[in-house]
Amino acid sequence: MAETGYKPVPHDAAFRKALLAKPGVQKAFDDLEEEYTALHAMLEARQAAGLTQADVASRMGTTVSAVSRLEASLRSEKHSPSFATLRKYAQACGKKLVIQMVRIAQ
Repeated sequence: MAETGYKPVPHDAAFRKALLAKPGVQKAFDDLEEEYTALHAMLEARQAAGLTQADVASRMGTTVSAVSRLEASLRSEKHSPSFATLRKYAQACGKKLVIQMVRIAQ
């Protein structure tokens, strides 16, 4: 097989530290904290239940592509999932959806 020249970048602590040191990156990251927290909770619930996207789709009565779009939607501004959809996802993973509002640190 021919050499492609592809060299993956390790996404370790040093990489993250260097990335966050770039101008504007820390603020952009902080602005997306809620979305990343929600996405992490969803992926963690699915993985803890030992489920694939196909498993979750079957339990939700939808398609794998819809579950993929749902998980991806939390990383973009194009789509905001409904409460009902998030609840169905949680239930498919054997979880209960709980939303909290917390005080912002001053």
